[in-house]
Amino acid sequence: MADTDLSPCDSSRLAVAPVCCDAIGKFNAKRRDSLAGLLVVLGLFAATQSHAVGALAGTDILNNAQVTYTVGATTATANSNTVTVRVAEILDVVTTLQSGTVSVAPGATSQVLVFRVTNTGNGPQKFKLTLNSTLPGDEFDPVPATPSIYFDTDGNGVLSAADTPYVAGSNEPLLAPDGFVTVLVVNNIPTGLTTGNRGLSQLKADCRIGTGTPGTVFAGQGAGGTDAVVGTTGASSFKNGQYIVADVTVVANKTVTVLDPFGGTRPIPGARLTYQIVVTASGTGTATASAVNDLIPPNTQYVAGSLRLNGAALTDAADADAGSFIASPSAQIRVTLGNLTQASGPQTVQFAVTIN
Repeated sequence: MADTDLSPCDSSRLAVAPVCCDAIGKFNAKRRDSLAGLLVVLGLFAATQSHAVGALAGTDILNNAQVTYTVGATTATANSNTVTVRVAEILDVVTTLQSGTVSVAPGATSQVLVFRVTNTGNGPQKFKLTLNSTLPGDEFDPVPATPSIYFDTDGNGVLSAADTPYVAGSNEPLLAPDGFVTVLVVNNIPTGLTTGNRGLSQLKADCRIGTGTPGTVFAGQGAGGTDAVVGTTGASSFKNGQYIVADVTVVANKTVTVLDPFGGTRPIPGARLTYQIVVTASGTGTATASAVNDLIPPNTQYVAGSLRLNGAALTDAADADAGSFIASPSAQIRVTLGNLTQASGPQTVQFAVTIN
């Protein structure tokens, strides 16, 4: 995938909690044309993302002074020359882990950890990604798959055929300020492990211009030919994800169907989105205190009374049944599944929202 394949502001994806970032709107008119080709943002946007530093790189700060004075009965004005300061680029990045600890079985393949890389600098920037699965402090080393890093191109949070492999030096993500890319790290699990063994895997993101101690300057390499200055993150950030060997593995698969007001399947305002989450346990052990939690997506409204578990209606109130709708602080549904074993079979949760 080329760096320009994705729109900078794609709100059509429904995974996580996407909202369009406002970074591109901040570019002033004077620089919009020259930077438009650079502002490619891969991945999903979320309201909780880190925010870029201050004024955008390449912004001109203009200032002049005016002196008024009187000569006889006449007031005169003298204007100073205009002083221009062009904002330099700060290089900053934050890597966060989006998935929790992933339960795995010995010998399992293609086990995914989900990360997010966010450009917290003030200019468009490319980032080099590096995977390290030989970290101290765990009981086994996950084995990177081939390929081992993917962009979550379809935004569903799992590895699928639509996702694009990352190739260092070829399709490194180019992110606008406040833009982020969702990254899938894929490892295989060695055999011969025992329950409770942990394996760590690390994703690191480095600004392509360079890294270093805060204040390090890369002359003329910032946006619009400005200097690029390493920010507080050192222009580098990493985060560890964790696998744990368990005698039971729980998998959730989520799908959505659309019914529009005219009987079609277009996701237009007023359309009803019905989500289905199928939870399946496998292995010899028990997954205790299992529960499904799902945030109501932005720009939608929960359909009262739509919550179902295995086809049976659940009330929206927090009462004796397994389900509830929680209105605040973040609107979401919750369904408790209790203790799950392989013998429990698939547990199917459904709820609906309408598009505002």
